[in-house]
Amino acid sequence: MHLLKSARFQKAIFLFIVVAPAFAAYVLFTLYPNALSIYYSFLDWDGIGAKTFVGWDNYIRLFQDPFILRALQHNLILLITVIPITLTISLVLADLLVNRSFAENSFYKVLYFFPNVLSLVVIALVWSFIYDGTFGLLNGLLQVFGLGREHNWLGSKSTALLSMIPLYVWCYVGFYVVIFMNAMQGIPKSLYESATLDGITHMQRFTKITLPLLSGVIRVGTIFLMLSVIKGFEYMFIMTKGGPGGSTDVISLYMFNLAFGGLNLGQHIYGYASTIGMMIFVLLVGLKLVVDKFFTKDSIEY
Repeated sequence: MHLLKSARFQKAIFLFIVVAPAFAAYVLFTLYPNALSIYYSFLDWDGIGAKTFVGWDNYIRLFQDPFILRALQHNLILLITVIPITLTISLVLADLLVNRSFAENSFYKVLYFFPNVLSLVVIALVWSFIYDGTFGLLNGLLQVFGLGREHNWLGSKSTALLSMIPLYVWCYVGFYVVIFMNAMQGIPKSLYESATLDGITHMQRFTKITLPLLSGVIRVGTIFLMLSVIKGFEYMFIMTKGGPGGSTDVISLYMFNLAFGGLNLGQHIYGYASTIGMMIFVLLVGLKLVVDKFFTKDSIEY
Protein backbone atom coordinates (compact mmCIF):
# COMPACT_ATOMS: atom_id res chain seq x y z
CA MET A 1 0.00 0.00 0.00
CA HIS A 2 2.82 2.32 0.87
CA LEU A 3 4.52 1.54 -2.44
CA LEU A 4 1.26 2.23 -4.30
CA LYS A 5 0.88 5.63 -2.63
CA SER A 6 4.53 6.39 -3.33
CA ALA A 7 4.08 5.52 -7.00
CA ARG A 8 1.02 7.75 -7.26
CA PHE A 9 2.86 10.58 -5.53
CA GLN A 10 5.81 10.24 -7.89
CA LYS A 11 3.46 10.18 -10.87
CA ALA A 12 1.73 13.33 -9.61
CA ILE A 13 5.07 15.08 -9.16
CA PHE A 14 6.19 14.03 -12.63
CA LEU A 15 2.97 15.28 -14.22
CA PHE A 16 3.23 18.57 -12.34
CA ILE A 17 6.82 19.11 -13.49
CA VAL A 18 5.86 18.34 -17.09
CA VAL A 19 2.58 20.23 -17.27
CA ALA A 20 3.21 23.20 -14.95
CA PRO A 21 5.66 25.13 -17.20
CA ALA A 22 3.43 24.79 -20.27
CA PHE A 23 0.31 25.73 -18.28
CA ALA A 24 2.08 28.70 -16.72
CA ALA A 25 3.16 29.90 -20.16
CA TYR A 26 -0.41 29.47 -21.44
CA VAL A 27 -1.80 31.52 -18.55
CA LEU A 28 0.88 34.20 -18.86
CA PHE A 29 0.89 34.64 -22.65
CA THR A 30 -2.69 33.68 -23.60
CA LEU A 31 -5.28 33.81 -20.82
CA TYR A 32 -3.87 36.88 -19.04
CA PRO A 33 -3.58 39.05 -22.21
CA ASN A 34 -7.09 38.01 -23.27
CA ALA A 35 -8.47 38.94 -19.86
CA LEU A 36 -6.72 42.30 -20.11
CA SER A 37 -8.25 42.84 -23.56
CA ILE A 38 -11.72 42.42 -22.08
CA TYR A 39 -10.85 45.04 -19.47
CA TYR A 40 -9.31 47.41 -22.01
CA SER A 41 -12.39 47.17 -24.24
CA PHE A 42 -14.31 49.22 -21.67
CA LEU A 43 -11.72 52.00 -21.62
CA ASP A 44 -10.82 55.10 -23.58
CA TRP A 45 -7.05 54.61 -23.60
CA ASP A 46 -4.14 55.26 -25.92
CA GLY A 47 -2.02 52.46 -24.47
CA ILE A 48 0.24 54.78 -22.48
CA GLY A 49 -1.60 57.59 -20.74
CA ALA A 50 -4.41 57.68 -18.24
CA LYS A 51 -7.28 55.22 -18.59
CA THR A 52 -10.86 56.47 -18.71
CA PHE A 53 -13.69 54.03 -18.13
CA VAL A 54 -16.39 54.52 -20.81
CA GLY A 55 -18.57 51.46 -20.18
CA TRP A 56 -20.32 50.15 -23.26
CA ASP A 57 -19.45 53.16 -25.45
CA ASN A 58 -16.81 51.27 -27.43
CA TYR A 59 -19.26 48.45 -28.16
CA ILE A 60 -21.92 50.92 -29.27
CA ARG A 61 -19.30 52.52 -31.53
CA LEU A 62 -18.81 49.15 -33.27
CA PHE A 63 -22.30 49.33 -34.74
CA GLN A 64 -21.81 52.93 -35.86
CA ASP A 65 -18.38 52.52 -37.46
CA PRO A 66 -18.67 52.20 -41.28
CA PHE A 67 -15.10 50.88 -41.53
CA ILE A 68 -16.06 47.81 -39.49
CA LEU A 69 -18.68 46.73 -42.04
CA ARG A 70 -16.30 47.39 -44.95
CA ALA A 71 -13.54 45.34 -43.35
CA LEU A 72 -15.92 42.47 -42.53
CA GLN A 73 -17.15 42.43 -46.12
CA HIS A 74 -13.57 41.99 -47.30
CA ASN A 75 -13.07 39.17 -44.80
CA LEU A 76 -16.27 37.53 -46.04
CA ILE A 77 -15.02 37.62 -49.64
CA LEU A 78 -11.79 35.94 -48.56
CA LEU A 79 -13.68 33.34 -46.51
CA ILE A 80 -16.00 32.23 -49.31
CA THR A 81 -13.16 32.04 -51.85
CA VAL A 82 -9.95 31.06 -50.08
CA ILE A 83 -11.37 28.25 -47.92
CA PRO A 84 -13.18 26.17 -50.59
CA ILE A 85 -10.45 26.70 -53.19
CA THR A 86 -7.68 25.78 -50.76
CA LEU A 87 -9.44 22.70 -49.40
CA THR A 88 -10.42 21.46 -52.87
CA ILE A 89 -6.92 21.80 -54.32
CA SER A 90 -5.32 20.30 -51.20
CA LEU A 91 -7.63 17.28 -51.21
CA VAL A 92 -7.11 16.59 -54.90
CA LEU A 93 -3.33 16.91 -54.69
CA ALA A 94 -3.17 14.78 -51.55
CA ASP A 95 -5.28 12.07 -53.20
CA LEU A 96 -3.03 12.05 -56.26
CA LEU A 97 0.13 11.83 -54.16
CA VAL A 98 -1.22 9.03 -51.97
CA ASN A 99 -3.11 6.90 -54.48
CA ARG A 100 -1.15 7.51 -57.67
CA SER A 101 2.45 6.32 -57.79
CA PHE A 102 4.13 9.14 -59.68
CA ALA A 103 7.91 8.91 -59.89
CA GLU A 104 8.16 12.60 -58.95
CA ASN A 105 6.01 12.34 -55.81
CA SER A 106 8.88 13.22 -53.45
CA PHE A 107 9.66 16.32 -55.49
CA TYR A 108 6.01 17.37 -55.56
CA LYS A 109 5.71 17.03 -51.77
CA VAL A 110 8.65 19.40 -51.28
CA LEU A 111 7.38 21.77 -53.95
CA TYR A 112 3.89 22.09 -52.47
CA PHE A 113 5.21 22.63 -48.94
CA PHE A 114 7.88 25.13 -50.02
CA PRO A 115 5.79 28.31 -49.34
CA ASN A 116 5.51 27.28 -45.69
CA VAL A 117 9.26 27.58 -45.11
CA LEU A 118 9.48 31.10 -46.54
CA SER A 119 9.08 34.20 -44.41
CA LEU A 120 6.01 36.39 -44.76
CA VAL A 121 8.10 39.30 -46.00
CA VAL A 122 9.72 37.23 -48.75
CA ILE A 123 6.34 35.91 -49.91
CA ALA A 124 4.85 39.42 -49.90
CA LEU A 125 7.77 40.82 -51.92
CA VAL A 126 7.60 38.00 -54.47
CA TRP A 127 3.88 38.49 -55.04
CA SER A 128 4.30 42.26 -55.12
CA PHE A 129 6.68 41.74 -58.04
CA ILE A 130 4.20 39.40 -59.74
CA TYR A 131 1.47 42.04 -59.50
CA ASP A 132 3.66 45.04 -60.28
CA GLY A 133 1.94 47.35 -62.73
CA THR A 134 5.02 48.08 -64.83
CA PHE A 135 7.47 45.19 -64.57
CA GLY A 136 5.21 42.53 -63.07
CA LEU A 137 5.32 38.89 -64.12
CA LEU A 138 1.53 38.64 -64.48
CA ASN A 139 1.33 41.58 -66.89
CA GLY A 140 4.23 40.14 -68.85
CA LEU A 141 2.53 36.76 -69.25
CA LEU A 142 -0.74 38.35 -70.29
CA GLN A 143 1.01 40.46 -72.90
CA VAL A 144 2.86 37.43 -74.27
CA PHE A 145 -0.48 35.75 -74.93
CA GLY A 146 -2.08 38.97 -76.11
CA LEU A 147 -4.63 39.00 -73.29
CA GLY A 148 -4.21 42.46 -71.88
CA ARG A 149 -2.26 45.61 -71.26
CA GLU A 150 -0.35 46.91 -68.26
CA HIS A 151 -2.51 46.93 -65.14
CA ASN A 152 -1.61 47.84 -61.57
CA TRP A 153 -3.26 44.89 -59.85
CA LEU A 154 -2.59 46.04 -56.28
CA GLY A 155 -3.19 49.70 -57.09
CA SER A 156 -6.70 49.28 -58.42
CA LYS A 157 -9.74 49.07 -56.15
CA SER A 158 -11.41 46.55 -58.45
CA THR A 159 -8.56 44.02 -58.39
CA ALA A 160 -6.53 44.61 -55.20
CA LEU A 161 -8.54 42.33 -52.90
CA LEU A 162 -9.10 39.66 -55.57
CA SER A 163 -5.36 39.63 -56.20
CA MET A 164 -4.79 38.49 -52.63
CA ILE A 165 -6.83 35.30 -53.10
CA PRO A 166 -4.20 33.40 -55.19
CA LEU A 167 -1.54 34.43 -52.67
CA TYR A 168 -3.51 33.01 -49.74
CA VAL A 169 -4.28 29.79 -51.60
CA TRP A 170 -0.65 29.36 -52.67
CA CYS A 171 0.52 29.83 -49.08
CA TYR A 172 -1.99 27.48 -47.46
CA VAL A 173 -2.26 24.59 -49.94
CA GLY A 174 1.06 22.94 -49.11
CA PHE A 175 0.33 22.69 -45.40
CA TYR A 176 -3.08 21.11 -45.91
CA VAL A 177 -1.75 18.73 -48.55
CA VAL A 178 0.53 17.30 -45.85
CA ILE A 179 -2.35 17.10 -43.35
CA PHE A 180 -4.69 15.35 -45.79
CA MET A 181 -1.97 13.01 -47.03
CA ASN A 182 -1.32 11.78 -43.51
CA ALA A 183 -5.05 11.28 -42.96
CA MET A 184 -5.49 9.41 -46.25
CA GLN A 185 -2.59 7.11 -45.51
CA GLY A 186 -4.45 6.00 -42.37
CA ILE A 187 -7.43 4.72 -44.39
CA PRO A 188 -7.19 0.90 -44.75
CA LYS A 189 -6.31 -0.18 -48.29
CA SER A 190 -8.83 -3.00 -47.97
CA LEU A 191 -11.67 -0.48 -48.30
CA TYR A 192 -10.30 0.71 -51.63
CA GLU A 193 -9.60 -2.83 -52.81
CA SER A 194 -13.16 -3.94 -52.06
CA ALA A 195 -14.54 -0.92 -53.88
CA THR A 196 -12.30 -1.59 -56.88
CA LEU A 197 -13.60 -5.15 -57.12
CA ASP A 198 -17.13 -3.71 -57.23
CA GLY A 199 -16.13 -1.66 -60.28
CA ILE A 200 -16.04 1.76 -58.62
CA THR A 201 -14.20 4.53 -60.49
CA HIS A 202 -11.43 6.65 -59.02
CA MET A 203 -13.74 9.66 -58.74
CA GLN A 204 -16.42 7.60 -57.01
CA ARG A 205 -13.81 6.18 -54.64
CA PHE A 206 -12.70 9.72 -53.80
CA THR A 207 -16.23 11.05 -53.20
CA LYS A 208 -17.82 7.95 -51.63
CA ILE A 209 -14.97 6.68 -49.46
CA THR A 210 -12.14 9.20 -49.02
CA LEU A 211 -14.13 12.37 -48.38
CA PRO A 212 -16.58 10.86 -45.85
CA LEU A 213 -13.73 9.26 -43.91
CA LEU A 214 -11.85 12.58 -43.87
CA SER A 215 -14.86 14.58 -42.65
CA GLY A 216 -13.34 15.23 -39.23
CA VAL A 217 -9.99 16.29 -40.68
CA ILE A 218 -11.68 18.57 -43.22
CA ARG A 219 -13.67 20.12 -40.39
CA VAL A 220 -10.52 20.93 -38.44
CA GLY A 221 -8.85 22.27 -41.59
CA THR A 222 -11.84 24.52 -42.27
CA ILE A 223 -11.69 25.93 -38.74
CA PHE A 224 -7.98 26.64 -38.94
CA LEU A 225 -8.38 28.26 -42.35
CA MET A 226 -11.10 30.50 -40.94
CA LEU A 227 -8.77 31.51 -38.13
CA SER A 228 -5.99 32.29 -40.60
CA VAL A 229 -8.19 34.30 -42.95
CA ILE A 230 -9.88 36.38 -40.25
CA LYS A 231 -6.93 36.94 -37.94
CA GLY A 232 -4.27 37.26 -40.63
CA PHE A 233 -3.44 40.66 -42.07
CA GLU A 234 0.32 40.51 -42.62
CA TYR A 235 0.22 40.31 -46.41
CA MET A 236 -2.15 43.26 -46.70
CA PHE A 237 -0.02 45.23 -44.26
CA ILE A 238 3.17 44.64 -46.24
CA MET A 239 1.78 44.82 -49.77
CA THR A 240 -1.07 47.34 -49.71
CA LYS A 241 -1.38 48.87 -46.21
CA GLY A 242 -5.12 48.27 -46.63
CA GLY A 243 -5.32 50.36 -49.81
CA PRO A 244 -6.04 51.55 -52.32
CA GLY A 245 -8.87 53.47 -50.71
CA GLY A 246 -9.40 50.80 -48.08
CA SER A 247 -10.17 48.11 -50.68
CA THR A 248 -7.95 45.54 -48.90
CA ASP A 249 -8.61 46.66 -45.34
CA VAL A 250 -9.61 43.60 -43.29
CA ILE A 251 -10.83 43.56 -39.71
CA SER A 252 -7.53 42.51 -38.10
CA LEU A 253 -5.58 45.14 -40.04
CA TYR A 254 -8.09 47.79 -38.99
CA MET A 255 -7.70 46.73 -35.36
CA PHE A 256 -3.90 46.80 -35.68
CA ASN A 257 -3.90 50.29 -37.22
CA LEU A 258 -6.12 51.64 -34.46
CA ALA A 259 -4.01 50.12 -31.69
CA PHE A 260 -0.59 51.03 -33.02
CA GLY A 261 -1.19 54.31 -34.78
CA GLY A 262 -1.42 53.19 -38.38
CA LEU A 263 -4.39 55.52 -38.77
CA ASN A 264 -5.43 58.89 -37.32
CA LEU A 265 -2.01 60.49 -37.82
CA GLY A 266 -0.29 58.37 -35.21
CA GLN A 267 -3.07 58.45 -32.64
CA HIS A 268 -3.38 55.21 -30.67
CA ILE A 269 -6.91 54.02 -29.84
CA TYR A 270 -6.09 50.97 -27.77
CA GLY A 271 -9.41 50.67 -25.97
CA TYR A 272 -11.53 50.61 -29.09
CA ALA A 273 -9.06 48.26 -30.79
CA SER A 274 -9.51 45.84 -27.87
CA THR A 275 -13.26 46.02 -28.41
CA ILE A 276 -12.76 45.01 -32.04
CA GLY A 277 -10.63 42.13 -30.76
CA MET A 278 -13.54 40.96 -28.63
CA MET A 279 -15.81 41.16 -31.66
CA ILE A 280 -13.37 39.01 -33.65
CA PHE A 281 -13.36 36.46 -30.83
CA VAL A 282 -17.17 36.25 -30.83
CA LEU A 283 -17.19 36.03 -34.63
CA LEU A 284 -14.72 33.15 -34.64
CA VAL A 285 -16.68 31.25 -32.00
CA GLY A 286 -19.87 31.73 -34.02
CA LEU A 287 -18.22 30.52 -37.23
CA LYS A 288 -16.82 27.50 -35.42
CA LEU A 289 -20.33 26.56 -34.27
CA VAL A 290 -21.59 26.92 -37.84
CA VAL A 291 -18.84 24.61 -39.12
CA ASP A 292 -19.75 22.04 -36.45
CA LYS A 293 -23.27 21.91 -37.86
CA PHE A 294 -22.00 20.85 -41.30
CA PHE A 295 -19.35 18.30 -40.29
CA THR A 296 -19.68 15.26 -38.07
CA LYS A 297 -17.49 15.16 -34.99
CA ASP A 298 -17.94 11.43 -34.46
CA SER A 299 -14.78 9.35 -34.75
CA ILE A 300 -14.89 6.69 -37.45
CA GLU A 301 -13.93 3.12 -36.68
CA TYR A 302 -12.32 1.33 -39.61
